[in-house]
Amino acid sequence: MRLFFALWPDADTATQLTGVAAGLSLQVPGRLVQPRNYHLTLAFIGEVVGSRLAHWQQIGRALRAPRCTIVFNSLEHWPEPRVVVAVAQELPGPLLGLWTQLHDAADLPRPRLRAHVTLARKVAQAPVLQAMSAITWRATSVSLVLSETGGIESAYTVVDTWPLLYEP
Repeated sequence: MRLFFALWPDADTATQLTGVAAGLSLQVPGRLVQPRNYHLTLAFIGEVVGSRLAHWQQIGRALRAPRCTIVFNSLEHWPEPRVVVAVAQELPGPLLGLWTQLHDAADLPRPRLRAHVTLARKVAQAPVLQAMSAITWRATSVSLVLSETGGIESAYTVVDTWPLLYEP
């Protein structure tokens, strides 16, 4: 099974992201990501045997990080992996702290965090990207997610979720 830790948007944030995605002019084979799959990946774990699931749940349970507000305010086309993403140009300190805590606890490499939500995949040619109105996402929990690939679109199943602490 493939696992990752992520933030999942609330309904209002997902609706706003859907509106931004609907404004994209994509050429085939580009396709929009289904709103139910919007997320912000914090730590990609990768393939894990089922017997190790409890280990990853324990890491999630042990997290002690405050809630945070993330402002997505720009669209970008990333040629590899051929996606269009909504990007947060500034990283809030609590988000960076949560990301660091997860990577340290899981003993994962620490690549640069680029807070983003993928809106479209298989975008071979860069579309003309319009300016976007800022979308404010209030992250209140972190989830451990199972990723199943192989179909037209990945299927994500939330395995477990833990609340983030109230901001001080």
